[in-house]
Amino acid sequence: MGQDLSLDVNGRAARVSVDDPDTPLLYVLRDDLGLHGPRFGCGLGQCGSCTVHIDGQAVRSCVTPVSSLKPEAKIVTLEGLGGPDRLHPVQVAFIEEQAAQCGYCINGMIMQSAALLNETPKPDEAAIRQALAQNLCRCGTHLRIVRAVQRAAGTL
Repeated sequence: MGQDLSLDVNGRAARVSVDDPDTPLLYVLRDDLGLHGPRFGCGLGQCGSCTVHIDGQAVRSCVTPVSSLKPEAKIVTLEGLGGPDRLHPVQVAFIEEQAAQCGYCINGMIMQSAALLNETPKPDEAAIRQALAQNLCRCGTHLRIVRAVQRAAGTL
């Protein structure tokens, strides 16, 4: 028997029904709500490609049971961070630095970077590297990603 849940995703109310309360938030976002910013990577919360913001904090959605969310929780995905008409400064910086290559890590890198800059508007390079240390990048654009975060920090 399905459980009906109300979620606040990207500033909009969403109703979903899940059969298993342990269903990962990632599956609900992608399969039920059609959002494709958060990606499935490892499924273990280790790579970061599924990162979303919950109440402003970067969270791995692949290991976050949808039933663990409080009804008032504000969920933001890459689509809600910024859009084609109004990109977030981190998204702009990633484009300008050409930090995206294969796309595997980009959602996580952008979402983690935006959370970092919300907490620490002017981080030094060491703080940026520390914040992104648990996000895996397969294609090796690490230097461009760090520069993109530095660029965004100068504009926030």
